[in-house]
Amino acid sequence: MRLFTIITLAFVGLFFNACGTNNKVASELFEIKLEGNKTQFQQNENVTVSITNKKNIEIEAVSYAIDDKEISLSDNKINLDMPVLGSKTLKANITYDGKTEAITKEIKILSSKSPEVYSYEIINEYPHDQQAFTQGLEFYKDTLYESTGRKGQSTLRKIDFRTGKIIKQIDLEDTYFGEGITILNDKVYMLTWQSGIGFIYDVHTFDKLDSFKYGSSKEGWGFTNDGKELYKSDGSEKIWLLNPETLAEEGHIETVTNKSIFNKANELEYVDGKIYANVWQKESMMIIHAKSGAIEGVINFGGLKNKVTKHAGLDVLNGVAYNPTRATFFVTGKNWDKLFEVKIIKK
Repeated sequence: MRLFTIITLAFVGLFFNACGTNNKVASELFEIKLEGNKTQFQQNENVTVSITNKKNIEIEAVSYAIDDKEISLSDNKINLDMPVLGSKTLKANITYDGKTEAITKEIKILSSKSPEVYSYEIINEYPHDQQAFTQGLEFYKDTLYESTGRKGQSTLRKIDFRTGKIIKQIDLEDTYFGEGITILNDKVYMLTWQSGIGFIYDVHTFDKLDSFKYGSSKEGWGFTNDGKELYKSDGSEKIWLLNPETLAEEGHIETVTNKSIFNKANELEYVDGKIYANVWQKESMMIIHAKSGAIEGVINFGGLKNKVTKHAGLDVLNGVAYNPTRATFFVTGKNWDKLFEVKIIKK
């Protein structure tokens, strides 16, 4: 009986080993080959694609998809008309020997145009609290709200922008480093930096209503909304889309130019389908298409920091808010003693 068992097990082992030899994974048999062996392309580009058949196996059919959305093949070319740009997975579904298996290739789809360059015109200057390490700035019903950072100094404020007077303020617990804010449906949504948690406050009373944890996003940086969804930056190339009711991350865009994927978006402001984002540690701001992620413009704020009082704690440009009534932007920086009302002008 024992000898029969040993023989049976040996036969089963030989059987599965033999099957394994014939059932090679598709990536050992085929490879996706793209025009010029490139992996970086531009939106709407037509790209020649083929399958390298390593073992000369008869291929019955091939279809292609990007991020699981099927794309058509014409004259051995695919058109990269993706509405959302950035890192993508190109998949080839290959039918051979009566079965279909998939192989993939990682590619990047960038903007088809280079960013346009903008400058600014100062309309007004207003006083601003020099002790405010500004992280978020937003108008809501013609009132300016601000969040500040650093552990032990983080606050949420309602401000009279004309005088710089703080109308209302609450302090965060000393363990939290405050970050960006956005306001929707009378709720203030506020991020913290590396604690993986955000808070929700009543916009009128500043009473804490709830808290929420981050999902796949790494950290809390900038926050804004389009009236329906929240947009959150985390210091990476991604801007995350959050459901305002569940605070779940339901997708993301990646910020890209026509040459590369960019990862410096900080404080955010949504205006008419565009996201205006401070570039971390730079005197500039990006204008990002909110659906595709394409960086359509760059605003040079060079020289603005020279107009504020110099002191030991003076830090970088950070903070952007749009006032729809006045059709102007308000910008400041960390520990700046001025708030600037500006118009963005094309160079």
